Amino acid sequence: MRLCTYIYARMIDYIKGQISELNPTYVVIDAAGVGYAINIALPTYSALIDQPEGKLFITEIIREDTHDLFGFATKGEREIFLQLMSVSGIGGNTARMIMSAYTAGELRQIIATGNSKALAQVKGLGPKTAQRIIVDLKDKVLKVDLGDGLTVDNAQCTMFPVEDNPLKDEAVSALTMLGFAAAASGKAVDKILKQTPTATVEQVIREALKML
Repeated sequence: MRLCTYIYARMIDYIKGQISELNPTYVVIDAAGVGYAINIALPTYSALIDQPEGKLFITEIIREDTHDLFGFATKGEREIFLQLMSVSGIGGNTARMIMSAYTAGELRQIIATGNSKALAQVKGLGPKTAQRIIVDLKDKVLKVDLGDGLTVDNAQCTMFPVEDNPLKDEAVSALTMLGFAAAASGKAVDKILKQTPTATVEQVIREALKML
């Protein structure tokens, strides 16, 4: 029987360089003439907005058919991601989705207090997986030092009116990259922007992740 093996490499600890492309799900950093395409969650996106350069702490996930880089603004966020990945059934994209729905600080509190209901709101988790995360990580997560890195809650972001809204296109694009249908994503984004016209792209995506 053929097994799909995951390897979490530590050859690259961090990547620092010019930001050549940025959206809510990935960033391209030009370091020494090499463009690294790095998967990111919303808090990392917030930390990089309007920055000419970026430094991300890296987790490499190597499989038989792919080699993915996931980047984080702080070592603490990377540690939360790795803890999520240690739970059975949680892969890189699911862990990133969880970290886009909640900030690292919120996740630490949710897991430490056993709030499985809040975790189960993340698309694709369900109550059983949420409970498994809490059981496996409740003691470990409190040991993570999150430092003073920027989060969605305190980052400065550009706001747009609903009409002719580039924010909607960016949010829908990010949601489709995360695996959601474009039509359903567009409806969710429209509903959120109708209720909260001044919402940032991060806030829209986080709310949409709980609706889809």
